[in-house]
Amino acid sequence: MLKYILVFVGTICLSQAKHEEYIGHSLYGVQVYTREQANLLMELVERLYLDVWTYPNPETEGLILVAPDKKPEFEDNLTVINSTYRIDTENIKEKLDLEDKLMAEAHIKSNASRSDRFGLSFDVIHRWAVVDRYLVDVANRFPRVARVVSAGRSVEGRDIKYLRLSTDNFANRNKPVIFIQSLLHAREWVTLPVTLWAIQELVINVTEQDLIRNIDWIILPIANPDGYEFSHTRTRMWRKNRRTGHHASCVGVDPNRNYDYFWGTASSRDPCSETFHGPRAFSEPETLVTRNIMNSFRTRISLYLDIHSFGSMILFGFAAPSPGRLPPNHATLTSVGNQMARAIDRVKWARHPNYRVGNIAQLLFVASGGGTDWAQALLPNRLSFAYELPAHRGQSNINGFLVEPAFIRQAGFETWQGIKVAARFVVRNRELLQ
Repeated sequence: MLKYILVFVGTICLSQAKHEEYIGHSLYGVQVYTREQANLLMELVERLYLDVWTYPNPETEGLILVAPDKKPEFEDNLTVINSTYRIDTENIKEKLDLEDKLMAEAHIKSNASRSDRFGLSFDVIHRWAVVDRYLVDVANRFPRVARVVSAGRSVEGRDIKYLRLSTDNFANRNKPVIFIQSLLHAREWVTLPVTLWAIQELVINVTEQDLIRNIDWIILPIANPDGYEFSHTRTRMWRKNRRTGHHASCVGVDPNRNYDYFWGTASSRDPCSETFHGPRAFSEPETLVTRNIMNSFRTRISLYLDIHSFGSMILFGFAAPSPGRLPPNHATLTSVGNQMARAIDRVKWARHPNYRVGNIAQLLFVASGGGTDWAQALLPNRLSFAYELPAHRGQSNINGFLVEPAFIRQAGFETWQGIKVAARFVVRNRELLQ
């Protein structure tokens, strides 16, 4: 018992020394009333190198993290463009410290990295090494269904693994393939339980056998391992990968601006920006993994899901300023998106808002080089969605990208209810998705 107490105390002490770079950073809630104001605000964000948590538009308040030395200029410019604001969180470090405390307590209560049965627990957020080992364990324990694939190595040399789940090792070319990935953006920790839950339900529990009998699955839990580890060890709000060489002091490419769909037209060429798109499309190993998977199963992939946080949304293309803006199958995307949303809303926590469904550019922002756009353009009649999970705000008042352990299991469970709806849709509508 003494050992666990000492570990807990040590963890808390370490957490107090962490996040010093965020001292005095405030999270602003910003309201714009026209698209022109939104554009001016985003120009300001780029100029000051601010961290956008959610993008503002006339229908939805934006959340923007601002460093202490930039607050006067930021507030003055908001006044100039006739935008209004509030302070959501005065000092974000306090929330980061609280997340550390809750996670440390959860790790002590957790059965290490394992649940009572085989599989990972859903009471903590697992690190890359744990998940990496787990994928191998799943494949070894369930060789008739699961195969682990090393898809490549990250910038810093970490293995990017995914699972292929199939009752016949992908031999039946008439079966649809569903591809799910999470943690393309490093700080979006709450997305990891979604892919881990899918693995659990398809391989370990198998309570709904039609999902593994009629569909082949590709599940990539940690798409950006370097950034993900960095968000645990150094900078909690890190978004990008860990690419160096484009600037003397600024690191990283935003993987979700690096795909080859209108690349570079609505993203940043500045390496210090949170949305830096890299030197060329698919310059990053993390996005090459997605491209290679999609191309390998191009004739069979019926559904692509990129899991993000936050905002309680199910989104489809196009986000880029493309001529068509909406995909040709946008009516189907809307219908399936609404079905998924209703399935989640039936089991979500009551205090969370209902999911919204729609086009990325209309509900959020215009952006180029996104994976959801690229997948939709590659396979025009198939289904490509980005999920934005809820910004949990419970009794501890943790919101945004921050994770309260009590919500981890729920995030996996409720999102799976939506995924199942889309999975069964693709089985019933193979001819429509050709």
